[in-house]
Amino acid sequence: MPNQVITLHTYFRSSCSARLRIALNLKSLPYTSIPINLLKNEHHGTKNTSLNPSASVPTLIIQKSESSNNDGPSSTTIVIPQSLAALEYLEEAYPTTYPLLPPVSDLNARTTVRTLSNIIACDVQPVTNMRILKRVAPLGVDRETWSKELVEDGFRAYEAIAEKTAGKYSVGDEISMADVCLLPAVWGAERVGVDLGQFPVIKGISERLEEVESVRRAHWRCQDDTPEEFRVGFGAGGGQ
Repeated sequence: MPNQVITLHTYFRSSCSARLRIALNLKSLPYTSIPINLLKNEHHGTKNTSLNPSASVPTLIIQKSESSNNDGPSSTTIVIPQSLAALEYLEEAYPTTYPLLPPVSDLNARTTVRTLSNIIACDVQPVTNMRILKRVAPLGVDRETWSKELVEDGFRAYEAIAEKTAGKYSVGDEISMADVCLLPAVWGAERVGVDLGQFPVIKGISERLEEVESVRRAHWRCQDDTPEEFRVGFGAGGGQ
């Protein structure tokens, strides 16, 4: 059985980072957080870009070592600089520890989970991204209004699908990859003034998710790099 060390390059307010914090917590995978301060442009530094050419967060790093009979210990380092790819890796590498996809026998449900995950990743999250908002500002639009309207468009699409598939969570009664992507997007939507009352299915799912301790520990308000003025008493931070 190989030994492993998991490291997550993260930023407390990054919704993409929060996806991985939630997934790692749910799968009971201990990890070490390495804060990358976006406000100080640390994501553009060589330390980060050598691992993440997109100059972004998160980056998930898994270092595995195992004994070899012939040449001594061998090691492998896996670097994943995109959150959805990292979620898929975690699911394939640790499929029996809190599965985030429905069984292979239910391809329709698995496809729905991936569809909902991509609505968040492709339609919602980019318009809250600091890099995108900085590009929009010179165009003379109100960044918060612009972002809020596009987030609402994405949530309408999510709601239309989830109202047909939701049980306790987005697809049935188990937390899935879709939920792992949804909740950090809800946290971001609240910051730009989205009224979740428009989306009763999403609102209900997010409220139930926040009752789960492993999820609560991933909240942006209780990370190691969360500034003191934003902290609330959710318990231990995301890093283990």
